[in-house]
Amino acid sequence: MTKRNTQQRRHTILQQVNELGEVSVEQLAEQFATSEVTIRKDLTALEQSGLLLRRYGGAMALPQEIVANSDEKLDPIRKMQIAKAAADLIKDHNRIIIDSGRTTAAMIPELSHKRGLVVMTNAINVANRLLSLENEPTLLMPGGTWDPHSESFQGQVAEQVVRSYDFDQLFIGADGIDIDRGTTTFNELIGLSRVMADSAREVIVLVESNKIGKKIPNLEIPWQQVDYLVTDDGLDDNTKRAIEQHHVTVICAK
Repeated sequence: MTKRNTQQRRHTILQQVNELGEVSVEQLAEQFATSEVTIRKDLTALEQSGLLLRRYGGAMALPQEIVANSDEKLDPIRKMQIAKAAADLIKDHNRIIIDSGRTTAAMIPELSHKRGLVVMTNAINVANRLLSLENEPTLLMPGGTWDPHSESFQGQVAEQVVRSYDFDQLFIGADGIDIDRGTTTFNELIGLSRVMADSAREVIVLVESNKIGKKIPNLEIPWQQVDYLVTDDGLDDNTKRAIEQHHVTVICAK
């Protein structure tokens, strides 16, 4: 199918989502006479553009409070820029962990051209998006206890599973960045994040520049364990240099 036809199909899908409130993958595949894999890719692309929200088996329209907020309209663009720059660090056949979070989830479309990936994630939404990729990376999930706050599996069972593997890279987000200490989070369940960092040879933090400098009480990953910080081009030079003093490579996505 041509690029133009893909754009037309996605435009029609978006119209239906906004008119009906929600749509299903099965119905759309039948309507457009295409595969469910193709429809999932369409919905993923539309979600990454900030135009709808994925749900199990389909998609739904954006809540009105998000549509009305201009900052939220820019947010998906920043996340996609950061995600693309982070995905550029991944080589074919790498074994990686993708932690839960909207910014890390934005990486998934960027993995479609990587060969032989092994990907562990503790987030169901990330797992579903990985399964929609045509290059079919090997998917691992740690299990454990479901945490509704982070929308991911956490706890001792998950930690034990992650410890049994060896990974090349961890991709993880943050609620805030303490320039002196490292990444911070509102979530008190930080045990799995630290085990993930211990199990990976490289730790890559993905975070928007407006979160850098926010000192949230719970320290998650100290700078000593962080190799890369990937952010957008809103980061000022002084802050960038301050983070680099901790021997962290800072990438500002354009």
